[in-house]
Amino acid sequence: MAEAGFWNDRERAQSVVRRMRHIKGLAGPVDQLEREIEDLVVLDELAEQESDEEAQAEVVEQTQKVAEQLERLEFKSMLAEPEDPCSAFLSVHAGAGGTESCDWAAMLLRMYLRWAEREGYHTEVVHTRPGEEAGVKSATVHVQGDWAFGYLKGEIGVHRLVRISPFDSGARRHTSFAAVDVVPEVEDDAEIELNDAEIEMAFLRSSGPGGQHVNKTSSAVRLKHIPTGITVLCQSERSQHKNRAIARKLLRAKVYQQEREKRQEELEKLQDEKGEIAWGNQIRSYVLQPYQMVKDLRSEVKTSNAAGVLDGDIMPFVHAYLRYRLGLKAEGSEKDR
Repeated sequence: MAEAGFWNDRERAQSVVRRMRHIKGLAGPVDQLEREIEDLVVLDELAEQESDEEAQAEVVEQTQKVAEQLERLEFKSMLAEPEDPCSAFLSVHAGAGGTESCDWAAMLLRMYLRWAEREGYHTEVVHTRPGEEAGVKSATVHVQGDWAFGYLKGEIGVHRLVRISPFDSGARRHTSFAAVDVVPEVEDDAEIELNDAEIEMAFLRSSGPGGQHVNKTSSAVRLKHIPTGITVLCQSERSQHKNRAIARKLLRAKVYQQEREKRQEELEKLQDEKGEIAWGNQIRSYVLQPYQMVKDLRSEVKTSNAAGVLDGDIMPFVHAYLRYRLGLKAEGSEKDR
């Protein structure tokens, strides 16, 4: 950053600044915690020497605070993949089941938007495809902020809902499925290149319930990456140019993620873990009737506060998934030895 002309290439400079901020975000809390522990040791020794009960009580209180900070650092240490600090594109897709599944997909979309709001992330709905009667058939959200992908990557997979259907006049219990996909927003200097000759572009009219802009102009942009068959659509902006830029970011992220998953599959075959952590398996059940229970089928973490989870309180599942992944990696290392 001290080099002459560093800011001449603004995009590259901003990328370097973001990387510096990520590194400081990791190293700073460690240095701070070390200083606090050193101070705490000195305070503990003084309290013992002088038999100062008030100082001893303060040591207990400060020890608890240090333990909480250490737990947060432990959590951050589990986010060790190169893409973990990135922003993310999260997509929700309704499964088979018509209106039921579309409504469940909308509930999941709201859950993640509420989670992002709680955690201080900026969100932008890039694309929505409404259901015929209610809910959404599919939707994509751009979650902007540090560590968004690291937190959300454990949500990839199939989510199952069991409830009394509000669309069934007989008040019968229904099971619905929806799939969640998350890809990191990769930097322009990432190991992936998009050749314009391999991208098929189409301009469409924005879909939706209507309005001043929707359905009137061909501002929506659809991009298809011919070699992989990956297709993305963006219709969130009024400007065709802005939609094209966002769609290109999303396409780049999906192509990058696909390439990374191919490499990950090769590693998993070597570690004999393929059957346990393959993408697309059902990962979580949300039961609202006849009792209330949300259970993660990988980490076995569960809670009866289903309403809280659907309102965005998913961090216990995020923590549990990361610990679960560490356990799988440890097992793989043992097998290698």
